[in-house]
Amino acid sequence: MVKYDESSIQSLDWKDHIRKRPGMYIGKLGDGNQVDDGIYVLVKEIIDNSIDEHVMGFGKRIELTVGEREVTVRDYGRGIPLGKLVDCVSKINTGGKYDSEAFQKSVGLNGVGTKAVNALSSRFKVTTMREGKQKSAEFVRGVLTKETKPTALSPANAKDSGTLTVFEPDDAIFEGFRFRPGFLDELLWNYVYLNVGLTIVCNDKVYQSKNGLSDLLAAKVSEDDRRYPILHFRAADIEVALTHTDASSDEYFSFVNGQYTSMGGTHQNSLREAIIKTVRDFYKKNFEPPDIRAGLVAAISVRIQEPVFESQTKTKLGSQTTEPDGKGKSIRSWVGDLVGTQLDNLLHKNKETADAMLKRIQESEHERKELAGIRKLSKERTKKANLFNKKLRDCRIHFNSNHPRRNDSTIFLTEGDSASGSITTARQADCQAVFSLRGKPLNTFGMHKKIVYENEELNLLQHALNLEEGLEGLRYNKIIIATDADVDGMHIRILLLTFFMQFFPEVVRAGHVSILSTPLFRVRNKKETVYCYSEAEKQAAIKKVEANKSGKAEITRFKGLGEISPDEFSAFIGKHMRVEPVRVQTEEMSVSQTLRFYMGKNTPERLDFIVDNLKLEAVETQL
Repeated sequence: MVKYDESSIQSLDWKDHIRKRPGMYIGKLGDGNQVDDGIYVLVKEIIDNSIDEHVMGFGKRIELTVGEREVTVRDYGRGIPLGKLVDCVSKINTGGKYDSEAFQKSVGLNGVGTKAVNALSSRFKVTTMREGKQKSAEFVRGVLTKETKPTALSPANAKDSGTLTVFEPDDAIFEGFRFRPGFLDELLWNYVYLNVGLTIVCNDKVYQSKNGLSDLLAAKVSEDDRRYPILHFRAADIEVALTHTDASSDEYFSFVNGQYTSMGGTHQNSLREAIIKTVRDFYKKNFEPPDIRAGLVAAISVRIQEPVFESQTKTKLGSQTTEPDGKGKSIRSWVGDLVGTQLDNLLHKNKETADAMLKRIQESEHERKELAGIRKLSKERTKKANLFNKKLRDCRIHFNSNHPRRNDSTIFLTEGDSASGSITTARQADCQAVFSLRGKPLNTFGMHKKIVYENEELNLLQHALNLEEGLEGLRYNKIIIATDADVDGMHIRILLLTFFMQFFPEVVRAGHVSILSTPLFRVRNKKETVYCYSEAEKQAAIKKVEANKSGKAEITRFKGLGEISPDEFSAFIGKHMRVEPVRVQTEEMSVSQTLRFYMGKNTPERLDFIVDNLKLEAVETQL
């Protein structure tokens, strides 16, 4: 029997509590391979303070330097009051944002963010510049190691103000982490879209926006993909932009006080309702909501007092009103009134836009009715197939459940029985599932959604993932494409990515899809074994293994996943699994343009691209 008495009760210091329960403060941990890993939340918590200064009218520029392990953030706001510098970064629930007069509509309200960064960093240094003076404090894992007295700024910098923060996440918390600056790209663009007039410089790249959410949608949806020009309107503390595309699903970008709410919330739900009501009223027809939403891409930004989020990471808004304690306007009526008035006015003033929207809705209505019969037959076929389906080896824990380990739920999409056999034997059966493909799946580029139901393999895959009704029912948090590291394997990867981007782009945008990295070589002798993921790693491993004088290195080249024994495979899909997240880059080409270029009927252009980008890799032959 477990002993339980006074000695079982513990009172943790603030930093110890954060380090013991980091998930309460920053969500997941991770090593930087996923865009929502904790190290990026740390960066965001520091930038949020700089953004709040800008919103209050102080500081129009933020400078970042992001290395593989260290981050520096410099803003030009008012700076932290010198006498409270240490308290503001190391005393929990201490800050200036409890005073609603000073920070009316701030992102951070609980006095926790910067302290979490401090406690979870192996090194943390903050310097404040204010009223011609500066002061610094340095910490190691939340413990104060050095505090300077206020000193006068140099005459050249006497008018400077603001805060300079330098930190390095603790490797003991974020094992083997490294920053991928590209992962911060979307975060930084969102900051400037929501704060017209702000300039952010990160590693010499400049982020600026002149047209707010209109610029955001213009970056997400190319002009060729828009069914009509972006509709953009705003009022005090609220801004909305929207358009339609040919996509089969809807997509939203919602923000509260500059915070990207990836899980939506009351403001996003209100926007969806308002668009449906306004469209129905304008066209005087009771369209089905899915027909109006199909292809809709919309963005909304609101600023409210003391927003209530459903977690410390602030990904979903729970507030029902624009002010705390149920005061102020209802968010639903506030958003509804603006959209109802402004969208209706724009549709009346722009007949071509109104006609284009109507045509898109009618097309969606026709497609939905056409799919209805196919879906019914497909579901019957799927139910029968499931009784004998040998393609899916399921796990017990699923993402669409309330299980405490739901985020660990993973499915590997593999090619052939040999690869799936190795993974199935090596996997963790409680949270890792395997779906085996027959070979190369169908190239679905440019095809209608009905192909997903008519093609048995694609239909079974859709059913296994439970994606038919959108992300809400997704059964696996991680969808990992595991193919051989050869030409055929690369082709299968591309075909699967085309399938997801063509019909389920939201699952890719949400960061659920990754590519499994498995070693190409094994280098070993009697004492040591090294797995290598590239030719360069192999050469380095040979030198390392042979340096210990235990014999010549034995080199094995893994030609396919099926050649890796289950015992070895368990290490490659375990805790330190290497994956390459699939990211949607829209700066150069939109998603549809990308698919058209790489998977469409433009062979000459693709050939020119391949020839122009060929790289000759020097390989040192081991004799």
